[in-house]
This record gives sequence, C-alpha cells and structure tokens, in this order.
Amino acid sequence: MFKIGALALAVFIQGASGSATARALADGSNGAHPPLALSDLERALTINDRYRGLTVNVPEGPFWLNGANAFVYRRTTHGEQQFMRVDAATGLKRAAFDQARLAAALNEASHKSYQAGDLPFERFELTEDGRRLDFLIEQVRWSCDVASYACTSAKLTAPDFQLSHHYTPPAENNPDQRSVSPDGKWIVYIKNYNVFLRSKDGLQDVALSRDGSEGNYYVFSTLSWSLDSRHLAAYRVRPGFKRELHYLDSSTDQLQREHSTLVYPKPGDVLPLPQPVLFEIASQRQVAIDDALFSNPFELSPLRWWADGRGFTFEYNQRGHQLYRLVEVDAATARARSIIDETSKTFVDYQPLVMDQESTGKIFRYDVDDGKEIIWASERDGHEHLYLFDGQTGALKNQITFGEWVVRAVNHVDPVKRQIWFEASGRNPGEDPYFVHAYRIGFDGEGLTELTPQPANHHVEFSPDGRYYVDLWSLIDLPPRMTLYRAIDNAKLMQVETADMSELIRAGWQPPLSFHAKGRDGKTDIWGVIHLPANFDPKKRYPVVENIYAGPQGSFAPKSFSRRTEPLTQLGFVVVQIDGMGTNNRSRAFHDVAWKNLKDAGFPDRILWHKAAAARYPWYDISNVGIFGWSAGGQSAVGALLFHPEFYKVAVANSGSYDNRIDKIWWNEQWMGWPVGIEYSRSSAIDNAYRLRGKLMIVVGEMDHNVDPSSSLQLADRLIKAGKDFDMVYVPGADHGAPGIYAERKLLDFFVRNILGQTPPD
Repeated sequence: MFKIGALALAVFIQGASGSATARALADGSNGAHPPLALSDLERALTINDRYRGLTVNVPEGPFWLNGANAFVYRRTTHGEQQFMRVDAATGLKRAAFDQARLAAALNEASHKSYQAGDLPFERFELTEDGRRLDFLIEQVRWSCDVASYACTSAKLTAPDFQLSHHYTPPAENNPDQRSVSPDGKWIVYIKNYNVFLRSKDGLQDVALSRDGSEGNYYVFSTLSWSLDSRHLAAYRVRPGFKRELHYLDSSTDQLQREHSTLVYPKPGDVLPLPQPVLFEIASQRQVAIDDALFSNPFELSPLRWWADGRGFTFEYNQRGHQLYRLVEVDAATARARSIIDETSKTFVDYQPLVMDQESTGKIFRYDVDDGKEIIWASERDGHEHLYLFDGQTGALKNQITFGEWVVRAVNHVDPVKRQIWFEASGRNPGEDPYFVHAYRIGFDGEGLTELTPQPANHHVEFSPDGRYYVDLWSLIDLPPRMTLYRAIDNAKLMQVETADMSELIRAGWQPPLSFHAKGRDGKTDIWGVIHLPANFDPKKRYPVVENIYAGPQGSFAPKSFSRRTEPLTQLGFVVVQIDGMGTNNRSRAFHDVAWKNLKDAGFPDRILWHKAAAARYPWYDISNVGIFGWSAGGQSAVGALLFHPEFYKVAVANSGSYDNRIDKIWWNEQWMGWPVGIEYSRSSAIDNAYRLRGKLMIVVGEMDHNVDPSSSLQLADRLIKAGKDFDMVYVPGADHGAPGIYAERKLLDFFVRNILGQTPPD
C-alpha cells in the first residue's frame, strides 16, 4: 500500500484517535473490547472458510432436464458439493452422475486439477438420449459421455450480432455456418458482406443483396427464415465508434509486461446502426423497410417470424431508454407497425422477468396463439405487472395483475388453460416487501392463488411440461427447504431437502437481524439487515460500518439464508446492508429517485435508517460510521464522504465507477440518461473530489475489465490536486473487485485504524 499526501498515515491515526468511538474503545469504556490480537485478524480473514464446512444438505436452485421429468440441484454438505437428480413421477433421488469419474476425466482432458466435491460448474444439460453431459467452464463448452466419461471441449465464440457494437465480421461467413430454408431448397450465406442464396442442387447462386460493405455489413447470425420459406430477414449493420481500453499486465508468468485491448463503448459514443432487411425468395429481391419507427436504436432484439409467415417482429429499445417498442413487419408489404409502445419520462426498466422460453427481447413478452394475443410486462401503473394485448390491433384487452406490489418473474404460461404461474413480492401486508412468493392467475386477471404461504423468500422452477414445480425457500435465519409439488392441484409430492445448520450455530455463527425504518418521505419503509459482531453483548456499544451497493438494477440486502458472515464482525463491528430509494423491486416512484442522480444512492433514507436503529438499540454506535463498497458501491462509498461527511467518516472504495462518463455505456445511459448532460458531472466523484472530508482508501485492480481502472486513477489525481490525503491500494494483475486476501486485509486494517483507533496487528 502506498500513501497519497505527506504523513497521511499519521494524520489518519491522529484523526481516528480523536473520535468519540476511538477514545471509548481505546480506554475500554462503554464495554468496548480490548486491543485486537493477531488471532482476531486471522479469524476475520478465515471465518467464512471455516463456516463453509459446517452446514449439511444445503440445496441451491434446481433446474429441469430436457426430455425428462427430472430435475437436478447442487447441495453442499461439510463443504463438499454434490449434484442430485430427482425423478418427479417416482420421487427417486440419486446422484446425478459419478462426480469422481467426471473430475478425473476433466483433469485428464484439461490438464487441471478439479476436485470431485468442487466441480467448476453450477448447471449442465443432458442430451435427449441421456448419454452426454454438456456444461460450460470459462467460455469452454465441455461434453462428457455418461458411460465412459470421456470428455471433449470446444471454445465458445460470441455470435456476430452480439458483438456488432464494436465488431466488423469477416467478408464471408465460416463455411461451416449454413442457414438452410425450412423446405430444404435453399442455403443462405454471407459473401463480400452481402447475402447470397444458393439452391440445394448448386445450380443457382444469386446475390440477394448488393448494398453490403465493410462499413454497412450483413450479419450471418441474424439471418431468419419464415417457416414457409418464402421470405428471409436479416440485419444490416453500420458500425459505430470503436472505443478501446488498453491494458498493461505487469504481473504475468513472464518477466515482461503483456499488452491487451478491450473494446468498451462509453456513454455518448456513436453506436452501430442495425437495420432490418426483408428478402422475397421467389423473386430473389430485396424489399426496403421504412425505419421511421426504429431510427435511433440503442438495441434491437433478434428477428422472430410468426409461424404462419405473415410477418416478423423485433423489439426496439430507443437510445435514452425512454421508449421500448414491439415492431411488426408485414411480409407482403414490408410495412412496419408498432404493436405495443412502452414509454417513460425517466427510463423504461427493461430488465427481463426470467423465463425459460419465448421472450427474446428484454421486456417480458409471451406470444399466445401465434401472436393473436401478447402477454407483456409493464410498469405503466407504477408497479411491475402483466398485461394482455390484442396482437393484431395492439389494443389492451385487460390488465392481468394489479395492486401495490410487483411481479418479479414469470415461471410458466399455459396457453390452453389460459393461466400464468409467476413470482411477486410486496403483496402480503406486514411482511418484508422483498420476500418473493409464487402465484397462479388467469389471463383475465381472475383466480389469483398464492402457492407459497410460508412468510419467507421463495423461488420456484417449473418442469418444461408445466406438470410439476419445485419450491426452494429460506430466511436469513432459516436454512433452505426444497419441496416438489404437482402443478394441477398444488399437492405436495416430496420434501426434497431440509438443510441443517446446527453445527454452524454451535460454532458461533449468528444470523443477521432484519430491521426497517421510515424513509425520507416519512411513509415508505426502508429495509435492511444488521450483521451482529462476534460474541455480541447488548450491554456494550459497537461501531457501525455499512456495506453499500445501491445499483438501480436490483435490490441487495439479503433475504435468503447464507452461511457467509461479514469479516468485520469478527473484529467487533456491526455491519449493515440497506436498500434505500433508487434501488429496484419496489414501486416505480421508489425506483425513479436514481434517474440522472446516482450520487443520491438512497443516502437520505440510509441515514434515517441508521438513526432509527441507534434510537432502538443502545449498542448501535453511529458516532463514527464507516462505509465500504465495490463497483457502483465504490462510487457510493466515496460519495458518502463527498456529499454526506456530517454522517459518514471513513470509507473504503473498491473498483468504483467514480464518473459515469468513464464507465460502460448500457448501465450508465440507462440510469443517467442520454444525451450526456450536466447530471453526469453532478454525480461525479471526480468532479466533486474537492469536497472530500474523512478518511478514504481507494482499491483498484490493474486489469479491471468491468470498470475502466482509469476511473480510480483519475479520482486519485483529482484528490491530489485538491490537496486531499487518502490511501490507495493498487493490485497488480487483479480484475474487478481486486479479489484476494491482500485487499481484504487492507480493508480490515483501514477500519481498525480509523474507527477503532488501533494499530492493526502485524
């Protein structure tokens, strides 16, 4: 660790020793613990490794196998992981495969040393004949024979369309890439950046397009046939600005540094322009499509034909994220029309409601009866809900779900029974509004039925045919239960797993404490958790450190069981996690606080929450509050000292995006808006570095591929120019989060020094 600013360490120690908390801890008043020993630090750094082996039969999320009414899940017992398979019809539970043989086969093929109880994948696919297991390890697809356990591998390459933001494909597609028409008469391929058609007998070979070029090319992976083979559609892409980040890895296996480059679009950059194109096969001609409805795309979804060939659809996410549109192109006329428009004065939250079929865009969409009706997710009434539209006219038929609660996921749709199984939160009064429950409802909005009555956090997975579902549920103080149900009548068929944490409790593990208090509006409950210190004594007082992540893409305070504990609790700290306004999974008004205002980070709510906790719990000491976070949480941790130094005094910021103009394009334009405006500067820790008060440590990994590491270095530069003292940990060769025990130890040391006022054990 190196210092920024003269005598920074001395200043830090002197400043911390002068605080009320530091004095109390130093003289042992208020029941504070004595000076820390080396064993305390060692326990903090190893506690989670120790706890990992003290639970039994802890199941993870299940997944169903294709072609079989069976599901698989991974469970952990004493630190060893085992894949289990359950046959839904018979209830037979057994090992999914021979993990020892698979590990040996993988080691032989990969020249690695994988362990049978710690295989490097979480999910796998079973081929329909049941003979092979397919899974991914670090962008390599492995396929292993179940009988012989012989394994082969193939490196994955991203589809051209996914890379088109920064990638010009070769002039001709790989000869192995062929798109054959559904009737088998034609083969389509790319040559000289254009679309070519070849008859199956090879006698005809014609150019369908002639306008393709290196600067306006057709993308093979976007070619899409109508099922009647009469039409073909594709995207032609004009490339955008190719912004590159350049890295020098100083810590390689060789003496010399290694150079690498990453294409990394940033807010405001010129984007590629994908445009759909229609081809008639009989006339072998290209038909122009007017782009007035989709002229400024941030992103277009893959092209999807109706089964009857009448046209194709795609979803248009307009740059600025305030319009998301479902577009249909008529095959006979090439006319484009909007079926559904989703609009917002702030941003359209298009994060998908996860489902294992059909929805190819971002917003959840399910086509009923070849698009005669469309189920669509929307926040148009202020909460995330499902709606039923007429797919032919675009008219709203009815709202399916409604109320001051939010749909979180769609699990299964039965178009015959006209029923939807979904997950939602916030519907049960008096319950934590983030608890997810499963429900069933009719397309007409009638017959809402709750399937998971236990007041807990649930996740369900339906079998591909919709006949069965598995419910995995837990609480922060109750380990997971997994149960198999029959969908038609919700009958319980099997208690699959019940985890045991008795050894964990005997070892001293304590569950977090749930707490909520009113937010800035005086009405809305703000929820969070309190991780209690080791050997907690309510008669003593404990300093508080907040672990912050306030990204608008989700909510982050834990609701489910985890044996992990916060290392700082082993050194006598209370550690808290809070979901303030601006985070997701509540009302739209709750969420909109973040728009063009990421510096807010819910701090007005968080500070009130801390004060309410201190008023309720005498042991909760907020006289010298610390805060830490990584990535967007790193940005917020610095923001705490810039914008709220009257409350937060000490911060550790790891891999932070300290100016949203420096970070990746999608995340920042989604929440900070486009075009890039003055709001970016107002939320910038770099532009506001002169405001710094308190003790700050910046941690950055040299090879961070998620957040441009220059963000941390520019912040350091601006702090130096402002005459501010701070610490900085630069980790050679490290990626995002600078993982490893060194950075973790530096975080612990920093809070011990600046909040406890002690010199950390050597």
